[in-house]
Amino acid sequence: MNNKFDYKNVFIHETSYIDENVEIAEGTKIWHFSHILKNCKIGNECSFGQNVVVGPNVKIGNKVKIQNNVSVYEGVTLEDGVFCGPSCVFTNVNNPRSEISRKDEYRKTLIKRGTTLGANCTIICGVTIGQFAFIGAGSVINKNVLPYALIAGVPGKQIGWISEHGDKLDLPLTGNAETICKYTKQIYKLKDGHLFLED
Repeated sequence: MNNKFDYKNVFIHETSYIDENVEIAEGTKIWHFSHILKNCKIGNECSFGQNVVVGPNVKIGNKVKIQNNVSVYEGVTLEDGVFCGPSCVFTNVNNPRSEISRKDEYRKTLIKRGTTLGANCTIICGVTIGQFAFIGAGSVINKNVLPYALIAGVPGKQIGWISEHGDKLDLPLTGNAETICKYTKQIYKLKDGHLFLED
């Protein structure tokens, strides 16, 4: 590991490999058989499970949890508090071919703050998943997802709304309504098919 950064209060398991020019903030833990490629930036208090591959050139926020067997490819950005379930899948090219290089065709994928990606879900490149959305296990996401949306199925379809606490809200999918999270007492307002947290 040849790196200009001082990994203060960072745990990196001896079987993992960190490339050059990788920034890892305090409190982050990287477990067995993981590989962080060059030019990545990883926030504080993250946790990477066994056999995680990141990068190159990937930015990961604070308090992100990536479970076992996940590869976060170039073009993917994970904001603060994102949870990636075991074996969830990212892509970065729409039409890959083994014999044709398409490294100049990577499509950007943005996973916004607080989102949960369930085990074995697949995120097709080029989408944005809104803050605190919840993607059910095994779902395939091929279009943008609204903030606080609860998604399930192949292809993924919205089946409800979910709170920042992670509980399904008693709201219709469309129209205008409001409800209170029974755990946090936060007020959620649905207006014209978009959910907002009251300030």
